[in-house]
Amino acid sequence: MENRKNVIVIGGGFAGVQFIENLDEKLFNVTLLDKINHHQFQPLFYQVATSQLEPSSISFPFRKIFQNKKNVQIRLTEVTAINPETNTVHSTIGDFTYDYLVIAAGCKTNFFGNKVIEENAFTLKSTSDSIELRNHILINFEKIIYASKEEQEALYNIVIVGGGPTGVELAGAFAEIQKHILPKDYPGIDFSRLKIIIIEGSPNTLNSMSDLAHTASRMYLEKLGVEIHTQLVVKDYDGKRAVLSDGKIIPTSNLIWAAGVTSNTFEGLDASVYAHSNRMKVDRTNLVQGYKNVYAVGDIAYMETPKYPKGHPQLANVATNQAKTLAKNLKAIQTKKELKEFEYKDLGSMATIGKNKAVVDLPFIKFKGILAWFTWMFVHLMLIL
Repeated sequence: MENRKNVIVIGGGFAGVQFIENLDEKLFNVTLLDKINHHQFQPLFYQVATSQLEPSSISFPFRKIFQNKKNVQIRLTEVTAINPETNTVHSTIGDFTYDYLVIAAGCKTNFFGNKVIEENAFTLKSTSDSIELRNHILINFEKIIYASKEEQEALYNIVIVGGGPTGVELAGAFAEIQKHILPKDYPGIDFSRLKIIIIEGSPNTLNSMSDLAHTASRMYLEKLGVEIHTQLVVKDYDGKRAVLSDGKIIPTSNLIWAAGVTSNTFEGLDASVYAHSNRMKVDRTNLVQGYKNVYAVGDIAYMETPKYPKGHPQLANVATNQAKTLAKNLKAIQTKKELKEFEYKDLGSMATIGKNKAVVDLPFIKFKGILAWFTWMFVHLMLIL
């Protein structure tokens, strides 16, 4: 159709993919811009990092996802700037013009300005991060076999900074393979010396969840042999030694930073659109403040509502529902219908801490243990499908 509007989508995470899936093909042409050519299932990065899943299990090529959508073009590129005056997106492979721009670029790791830690720590924000971490850890186990006693301590210590869902799930997975897998693969190594250490700045693991989740996650982790240090932060890390805020030094060659995120930013947008952690201020239709045809959805969007006066949690469920609502609203604009304001229905949150151990916070009930683990498994399987 000649009168289709051109929509550019920056980012193919949960929000970007769901938006394109739900957008009316008769009314819109879509160009998806992303630095990589596949959707990454972020909740299971930790399983790739701990050798429990192959990367292909959580990586889905965009061209496969959208192969039946004739209105979708995919371009592998990095966005360098946005020019809202000319409705242009500048990228490393050229310029793209749009009628509507949808920014779904998500977040990156927040090192809180500490460049030394940024250079030396491992992160878990992409499939390639997970593979890099997995390979690094496995190579370090090989090094333990021939390393001197002094060098071995740093190789044996795995330090995870951040006790949120990523940190807790990663620690639980490492503890599981320490017990059941690694002694079989490396019979010459004494894995009782392997230490998995969580450093968390708040008073609790899973601090944003319920009291049940706080106590249960800590209990499960400690039963698995994980060391937990709360109300402490890592002040410095040079690749060999982690310096904590109480002055303690932990020798480690394996420091994983899971201590927070900050949104990706774009040159060309007014500085006033950025709120806390660089999230973009949007109205109830996800329209970016001060613009008439630029939208932001998912983790990057900061939307204040009566139920969420400080913005919504950065969860896949928020991202997918904002994306679906925006797809309907763009159709409503084109067909001159009434727009629908976004309202998030909290379906709860969950985390797994090794096999048969999980915590689930639902609005009406909170539970732990094997039933929580089966719930976690079911939800993630449905999301992947």
